[in-house]
Amino acid sequence: MTVAIVDYGSGNLRSAAKAIERAAREAGADDRVLVTSNPREVADADRVVLPGVGAFADCRAGLYGVPGMVDTLQRAVIEQGKPFLGICVGMQLMATRGVEYGIHAGLDWIQGDVVRIDPGKDRLKIPHMGWNELSALKPHALLDGIAERDHAYFVHSFQLKASRAETVLAMTDYGAPITAVVGRDNLAGTQFHPEKSQATGLKLIANFLRWKP
Repeated sequence: MTVAIVDYGSGNLRSAAKAIERAAREAGADDRVLVTSNPREVADADRVVLPGVGAFADCRAGLYGVPGMVDTLQRAVIEQGKPFLGICVGMQLMATRGVEYGIHAGLDWIQGDVVRIDPGKDRLKIPHMGWNELSALKPHALLDGIAERDHAYFVHSFQLKASRAETVLAMTDYGAPITAVVGRDNLAGTQFHPEKSQATGLKLIANFLRWKP
């Protein structure tokens, strides 16, 4: 099985690749992990991972700037139903639109907007950075073995506010509830970085590698 990590100039690609390779190895699988900017290789892969670090608009520009990549993702993920995992801004790009530095259309796979985190009455520091507990977990294959109050590592100033509650699979709290995991059908996304989230992240990645939506 091949896992394609989409390289569009934004994302912690090396860390993500190493974490996926480790999760596969520990599960006794021989999955091939490919970091690629070639749409044909993404089309041929069995699973697709879209990382992302930085501003929504910059990441969107980078992704749409790779000739054929968005069309390939649409075919592979939406039409063919290949398992997909978005990480951080890669998850945010699944939204209908982002409102960071203007309004920018997303992939519209998960209905909702990417909006700035409200620091709340406690005026918490933005970006939200560090370890936070997961909560409000819904039953889902990617969350098998992950429990309420398990910790994950976040670095972000914006969050995906989903229009449909059923697409939100887990939350965290930072002065107010914040979307941590979204998903529907063969799609999933994490606001936190599983590749930096130690045991929790490796468990989620291992679940993704076995996932048969």
